[in-house]
Amino acid sequence: MEPGGEVETARAKVNLWLNVVGRRDDGYHLLHSLVAFADLGDTLRIAPADGLSLVVEGLGAADLPTGDDNLVLRAARLLAGESGEKAGAAFRLVKRIPAAAGLGGGSADAAAALRGLCRLWRLGLPSATLSALAARLGADVPMCLGQRACLASGVGEKLEPAPSLPSCGLVLVNPGVALSTPQVFAARRGDFSPPRPIDRPWSDLAGLVAALAVRGNDLTEAAVAIQPVVGEVLVALRGTRGVRYAAMSGSGATCFALYDTVAAAERAANDLPAPWWRHVGHLR
Repeated sequence: MEPGGEVETARAKVNLWLNVVGRRDDGYHLLHSLVAFADLGDTLRIAPADGLSLVVEGLGAADLPTGDDNLVLRAARLLAGESGEKAGAAFRLVKRIPAAAGLGGGSADAAAALRGLCRLWRLGLPSATLSALAARLGADVPMCLGQRACLASGVGEKLEPAPSLPSCGLVLVNPGVALSTPQVFAARRGDFSPPRPIDRPWSDLAGLVAALAVRGNDLTEAAVAIQPVVGEVLVALRGTRGVRYAAMSGSGATCFALYDTVAAAERAANDLPAPWWRHVGHLR
């Protein structure tokens, strides 16, 4: 890392529940979701430079764009344009979050770029200004700025702090297929879910699981119709030893399961089919 550079961790987001509660006139769906962040994350290194450049390595790097459409570079151009900053940056992104997986990897990377560049360029932007810029990059980018558990509504841009999450073990599983978020939303059928406000904070994992079980993920059926292997992952997770809850994250294809401890999560992960990508850890 060159002197004066920055390093950011871009953490995977996990939709512990996701309800589709309506649709705007412009076609965007209205959501209500409890979003948490895992101990899994990409690493973004940012060095001073004359222009903007990006190198990507790690999981799925060969399939990821490194040109102008990459969210990291889009974030950098947007921030430079809005702040009037003339300096550049050289980005090196190490991927650990699967792409197109319902874990917000691209959004997390964009948020990491905004955070790191604000320090590198010494911009000192108010948090509200930075959040507004993040929203212009995508609905999930503002929540990834803070990387803290939150309740997301609107199209994902309206955020409020979530009750504290209990300590638990986490398994993330992706069967190696990608799912397009617009395609999954287009395949969704049925009525919208009613709003379900949190009537009281959960005090332990049992309380959180009860809240999750009532709400679930309204995109699961659509995702399974497009990629049936998502259903196989859910069946496998729900059959593991010690599982307390299992569901799909976001629009898939990654699914998650919660356990009493990380050790229990590790034992469960060992029982899953070897070809599936998995991560064992905890929520933050």
